[in-house]
Amino acid sequence: MRLLLVEDDPEVTRPLALALKAVNFAVDTARDGEQGCFLALTNNYDLIILDYNLPKLNGKEIIKKIRNEGRTTPIIMTTVRSEIKDKVDLLNSGADDYLTKPFVLSELLARIKALLRRPSALSPEILKFGVLELDPNKFTATKNGQRLQLTNKEFAILEFLMRDPGQVKSRQEIMEHVWDQNADPFSNTIEVHVGNLRQKIEDPKERLIFNISNRGYKIDREK
Repeated sequence: MRLLLVEDDPEVTRPLALALKAVNFAVDTARDGEQGCFLALTNNYDLIILDYNLPKLNGKEIIKKIRNEGRTTPIIMTTVRSEIKDKVDLLNSGADDYLTKPFVLSELLARIKALLRRPSALSPEILKFGVLELDPNKFTATKNGQRLQLTNKEFAILEFLMRDPGQVKSRQEIMEHVWDQNADPFSNTIEVHVGNLRQKIEDPKERLIFNISNRGYKIDREK
């Protein structure tokens, strides 16, 4: 899952970004409203964490621009404002949720998980494909009931493919979903991680991940 964190206070940004990365999120950061708005409109994020008081554009203005473009990306607004009327105004402007500063990480993570479940309401909490079973909330993956030891990137790639079995995901889509803005799009990192993942989930009698020439990867049953 790839998140955008828009926050102008580096004392908040650094520890929060590190904490989110520690629980397997790819995180892009922006330190002012203009940069945050640009990233939000040019990348596909699973969720945006947006401070209200920002230089150049405030959080409410950014939400308006995002929603005017027809984007439905879940947005959590963080704000020092605690009045009910202010919170209602934020929700009416297009925010999906809000947190009053200061907040604790566990509450933010709970709000993130709740919002990320909404777009996937038609999908099961636990993903299953053949003998594979993946629980995104517990960060566990099993094959025939046996726990798989996956790295963060391997887990994220597998989850992305299992959420849409049989559908080819381009290299760019995988890069945008699993890696942050600092990733080198010209490296072979995706190929390396997919190769390692296949070694862990496949056996000689059954292929699961297929490389579709010039298109990308998919998880599917061999025909």
